[in-house]
Amino acid sequence: MQARAVVFPRARTVEFAAVSCPEPSADDVAVEVLHSWISNGTEGSYLRGERIAGDTAWRPGGPTPFPVVAGYQKIGRVSWVGANVRDMEVGEIVFASVGKVNGMFHAHGGQISPSVNTREFVWKLPTAPDPLAFAGMVLTQVGYNCGTRPQLRLGDWALVVGDGQVGQWAAQTLSLRGAQVALLGRHPDRLAKFPDRPTHYRFNETQDDWPTQVRRLCPEGLRVLVDTAGSLAHLQRALPLMARRGQIVSAGFHGADDLLSLQALRQREISLHSVSGWTRGRMDQTRRLIAAGQLQTLPLITHRFPVQEAAVAWRLIQTPSEPVLGVILDWT
Repeated sequence: MQARAVVFPRARTVEFAAVSCPEPSADDVAVEVLHSWISNGTEGSYLRGERIAGDTAWRPGGPTPFPVVAGYQKIGRVSWVGANVRDMEVGEIVFASVGKVNGMFHAHGGQISPSVNTREFVWKLPTAPDPLAFAGMVLTQVGYNCGTRPQLRLGDWALVVGDGQVGQWAAQTLSLRGAQVALLGRHPDRLAKFPDRPTHYRFNETQDDWPTQVRRLCPEGLRVLVDTAGSLAHLQRALPLMARRGQIVSAGFHGADDLLSLQALRQREISLHSVSGWTRGRMDQTRRLIAAGQLQTLPLITHRFPVQEAAVAWRLIQTPSEPVLGVILDWT
């Protein structure tokens, strides 16, 4: 079966190319893609050759992770349904994660159309809001996972490191749970997307003495620290701000530079949650919260490109000439 895909054939190279994928089986659903949502962090590390799978970093001597089909999230229209799939119909608008592909480093990828997906990797979408709100649902689920993993009491303080998409959705989720949330970043345009509320705070690390301000706001200490930036330096600076028996949620990709002293955590009885990937249950909950308007996704979209201009989109993401956050590829 022939398809088109966004392919990374080698490091720092993006192509929109013809690919082949397996013929769909009785357990599969085929999807014609309408829009895909780029995961700037994860896909960027693949594009640079920094990881070979999920949260597995490339290390010297390891396999070269190319070519690979980019991404893992899109929305589209069902074009074919296998005989064993009884709960979907041709024409339905759905979210789909990775589809099957031949001849790549991984036998699956997200930004491919038509996409041959096992039923498990496809979700029906509600009629409202705009289906585009669900196009980044795997990544939204990562932020949801960050925000739901720690134990919280109403009014507890949480600091989210990183003003990217995962950081935004982690901060939104913690706020939904009743936390007082401080979002730490370095991009004024991104920080401005965290809504103004009495329990929301924004710190620009390039301008603010954020450790002093955090200490002033919550002298009893942070209950939760969420790292979405993959920065050990920020973790080290934030550790003295944490309450005894506080919790760290680690979601940022550290690559091969991922050594953190457990003894430093043990001295304060600080626990570490390592979050990764998705589960069907978390995806279902994320879909529900997006549909209810409790997780905001559309305000994070800053750019849209025809899929044929994927390389142009990636040049903007990697060397931004203007503020950029959520980037959509239009397949229509």
